[in-house]
Amino acid sequence: MNIKRILYKLFFLFITFNFITYNSFSQKPEEKKPTTRILFVFDASQSMLGEWETDTKINIARNFLIKMVDSLEQLPNVMMAIRIYGHQSPVPPQDCEDTKLEVAFAPNNGTRIRQKLRFITPKGTTPIAHSLELCGNDFPPIPNCRNIIILITDGVEACDGDPCKISLELQKKGIALRPFVIGIGLDLQFKKSFECIGKFYDADNEKQFGDILGLIISDALNKTTAQVNLLDQFGKPTETDVNMSFYDSFSGLLKYNYIHTMNFRGNPDTVELDPLLTYKMVVHTIPPVTVDSIALTSGKHTIIPADCPQGYLQMKLEGANNYQNLNAIIRKSGEMNTLNVQPANVLEKYIIGKYDLEILTLPRIIASVEIKQSTTTTVQIPKPGMVTLLMISQGYGSIYLELEKEIQWVCNIDPNVTKQTIVLQPGDYRVVYRARNSKQTFYTVEKNFKITTGGSISVSL
Repeated sequence: MNIKRILYKLFFLFITFNFITYNSFSQKPEEKKPTTRILFVFDASQSMLGEWETDTKINIARNFLIKMVDSLEQLPNVMMAIRIYGHQSPVPPQDCEDTKLEVAFAPNNGTRIRQKLRFITPKGTTPIAHSLELCGNDFPPIPNCRNIIILITDGVEACDGDPCKISLELQKKGIALRPFVIGIGLDLQFKKSFECIGKFYDADNEKQFGDILGLIISDALNKTTAQVNLLDQFGKPTETDVNMSFYDSFSGLLKYNYIHTMNFRGNPDTVELDPLLTYKMVVHTIPPVTVDSIALTSGKHTIIPADCPQGYLQMKLEGANNYQNLNAIIRKSGEMNTLNVQPANVLEKYIIGKYDLEILTLPRIIASVEIKQSTTTTVQIPKPGMVTLLMISQGYGSIYLELEKEIQWVCNIDPNVTKQTIVLQPGDYRVVYRARNSKQTFYTVEKNFKITTGGSISVSL
């Protein structure tokens, strides 16, 4: 084999290796989809034997639900269960504990759910609150899941329970999303009582019931897209590269974290969100920006604007110096809450506005700055000097900055050493010292010294 053919083969191997390597690192990692668990809470109280349109309510409801189970069991990442109430004890008397998880969550349980539905006979009362309360135990803990309750009923609470309170507790604990409620031929006076439980759908007729059930399942299974526009001072979506946290407004639980990104066209990239929730979004700028009550429509792209105009701040140290890990405390102007501790010579972004800085030099440098849109505000830190204190024995004392009419405390001397080097800003200082073994204040020593930029001085005590 000649040299030219060898070189061609090496070149081909090189190109192939780089192509494989590029694709393996450039492909977007496949996100593991959450498991959607749908718990049907089915009314089998005595009133479900009533005539409605072409048949009894129970027959119409179970036939539609069986068809829905047929469809759902074909889908990946979907699990089903069914709780039925009012089917075990006849009235009278009233049995307010007549509710049972008939088929628990499990893979491939569609046949069991259909079988159970086919042989249900309505008998009893309507313990909605107690049934919802027990739903909390129907969802065994698993990671990466969405828990959805679909309540199908033709009546209101009959056992003096509080379905609204129970539903609220389930949602606040993060056990389930806001439930769906399908009312079958409910009287107008009862419809309002279900709005506090969850998202209520009123089925006035047989066809509408089937349409509503299909719509709910579609909403339950689909994510929708949103675009977060982080707006600058001029209302343009130019800000980016910051984390956005999405919380369930109702339960307060964290649902998503996304680092905001511009796509290849220079527009804010699209994120996927669960449309069943209302969100509070926190954009982790400094200080953070919060947008509350974000509601999405399933299947509809939503634009979420947030005012996040930012500029840059830098505390700059010139040349070689004796500072190690020098930081500054950043606060909003006139406020004491610490927003950030920023190292020197590091560029950091802040929402535009006025800020107070406390640079942790000795003595402290206090400064006020204004951050402007897309510009860098620089605070120059003077180059320090050093003083070395030489003490005949361990003792007590402090260093003070000489002002016009008074002295200002800077720092205390380490009482456990006889030699100490301290980095100070340029200025006039005084050291006050007394040896530990001197038991009379008469032996207090005072000495003045001057620190110059980049200079070093020794003071004997």
